[in-house]
Amino acid sequence: MKFGVVVFPGSNCEDDTVFAFRHNLGQEIVKLWHKDHDLQGCDFIILPGGFSYGDYLRSGAIARFSPIMNEVIAHANKGGYVMGICNGFQILAEAGLVPGALLRNIERKYICSNIYLKPQSHSAMLTAGLEDRAYKIPIAHGDGRYYADEDTLKQINDNDQVLFRYCDQYGNIVPEANHNGSIENIAGVCNAGKNVFGMMPHPERASDEALGNIDGRFILEQVIQVLA
Repeated sequence: MKFGVVVFPGSNCEDDTVFAFRHNLGQEIVKLWHKDHDLQGCDFIILPGGFSYGDYLRSGAIARFSPIMNEVIAHANKGGYVMGICNGFQILAEAGLVPGALLRNIERKYICSNIYLKPQSHSAMLTAGLEDRAYKIPIAHGDGRYYADEDTLKQINDNDQVLFRYCDQYGNIVPEANHNGSIENIAGVCNAGKNVFGMMPHPERASDEALGNIDGRFILEQVIQVLA
């Protein structure tokens, strides 16, 4: 497997992502510049967190039109794997690669905190092999409130496309654990083909023993185990 992480102007999590995959997971990973038209033979593309183009207009709205996104969209449409984390999730939503939208946090404040997630989908490779428990993962966003209309919400629930929901430390999916006001506590979704994954929390920031938390590594390892 060869991974590629796209670097946009304003991205700031590409090095965290490279470190997690190269040093913690032992995978080949390269950086891809947003103006490129070549995915360099990468099997799995990652759109990292940050503030692409300064979050002007809407978070991810400008990055969605970067030249390399033509290649990313084509890669996804052919069944290739793509993952968006935080700002990357916003870009995926703007590009129509995952359903729904990411809106301003319910209290209209930037949130930077450790929270808990519970895996939901039993058929998406990112979550299917995870234990049914709470995972402690950092969040850092101002526009992370997941929204979908009633028809879309029914579709993603019926098709097992919800990857994660915010929960408390005991794994209870309760309103108090829903830090940004996301509909149905949703923290991550995939597309209908289950080859494009978006999540607001940052598993790459919880993948090294030096950080005192490797819950994020367990999530990223699912990709390696399934595709190895």
